[in-house]
Amino acid sequence: MFEITDTQKIGVGLAGFGISFLFLGILLFFDKGLLAIGNILFISGLGCVIGPKRTFFFFFQRHKFRGSIAFLGGIAIVLFGWPLVGMLFEVYGFFVLFSGFLPVAINFLRRVPVLGTFLNMPGLSRILDMIAGDSNRTRV
Repeated sequence: MFEITDTQKIGVGLAGFGISFLFLGILLFFDKGLLAIGNILFISGLGCVIGPKRTFFFFFQRHKFRGSIAFLGGIAIVLFGWPLVGMLFEVYGFFVLFSGFLPVAINFLRRVPVLGTFLNMPGLSRILDMIAGDSNRTRV
């Protein structure tokens, strides 16, 4: 096993609060303040979890540059007061940046007891197979 440092624990908390504030900001009809706080907390939490140097290299890899510009530009647009447009840019950038993690995340969520039953339903399972890029997976 590996040991989790206190900074990484704080980072998980910050990222969790960031996601919560983003979700609440979207529920409250794209509230600028909540979205801005959520973005700042999420980015600082990510920096604490994987470290500032690895965070910088994650966002500024050559093949992820378009996603990084969209994601960070969306954060800037939200901070300047255009929450709906900024969140559209952020969602696109987030999808481009983290699309490599989607197959792993989807297959993990399929093994969660109650959620896995829902995600393995025939129609939804086919859509998730296309997103995950895993057409001949084994079901548990």
